Amino acid sequence: MRKLPSTKQRAPWSREAVIGLSLAGAYLLFTAIFWAYPFFWLAKLSVTQWRFFDEPVFTGARNLLMTLQDPQFLQSLWNVVRFLGFYLPIAFGGALVVAFGLRHVGRGKGFVALCFLLSNVSSGVALSLVFAKVFSSTGPFNTMLFEWVGVRVPWTNDPTLAMLAIALVVAWKFVGYYGLILYSGLLAIPKEIYDAARLDHAGPWTRLTRITLPMMNPQLMMVLTFAILVSFGLFTEPFIITGGGPSDSTATPQMMIYETAFRRLQPSHAAMMSIVVALVTYSLVQLARRLFERKVVLA
Repeated sequence: MRKLPSTKQRAPWSREAVIGLSLAGAYLLFTAIFWAYPFFWLAKLSVTQWRFFDEPVFTGARNLLMTLQDPQFLQSLWNVVRFLGFYLPIAFGGALVVAFGLRHVGRGKGFVALCFLLSNVSSGVALSLVFAKVFSSTGPFNTMLFEWVGVRVPWTNDPTLAMLAIALVVAWKFVGYYGLILYSGLLAIPKEIYDAARLDHAGPWTRLTRITLPMMNPQLMMVLTFAILVSFGLFTEPFIITGGGPSDSTATPQMMIYETAFRRLQPSHAAMMSIVVALVTYSLVQLARRLFERKVVLA
């Protein structure tokens, strides 16, 4: 039997399609203006010579050779490795304490979690100014220490202590955020696994190392990735607290990029530095994934 043609004609563009295309178009326009165009301009700038006001002149790999032979820039990369040596144990240890602590909180868990996020959403400049005063030779910490034992700790004058002070500040800012990520991993572990482990007489340390941490591998890798990204993007804290000193021991790649672009007036060199930093960061994240990432399957 032949069907009669429908009297209702479907509109070529439904209301949902128009809204969806509008939202997608707005995002694509935003991406093109604020991400794609700066990226292509950065790539062009890295292989040219430009000083803000003249025309860019193609120089090939000259900026790359300058970057790889720049001792201050190489020192800043090594400073990030030193920073990670302090930052990772403090951040992971503090985040685990926050995660396990939240698991034992009864009422007001949401309020406690929000309190941990206050430092993360606070101004980095304000936090750095406060901690610069705390770690100064006449600050409250050294004053109290001098009254008790008669010594003062040179937080900002010793290369090792200065990096430790910056790691403490950054860890204090992000440890609550990392802790909430790990707490979500704890909630995803079935309680039946712990019950079975207790029946097998597994102690707390065994349950932690054989069950909890392995099954939290996705969250641990996320925190490790964020920590690496934070380390290579570090600028505010060392810039305000130590100014990169003493003797460039706390200078970071971001500080070197800023110094090269706006004080030495070499934006092309700074553009190549930023590309090298991005490649090093990506390589380190991929290396960490290959070494520590494990697939977790809940049967």
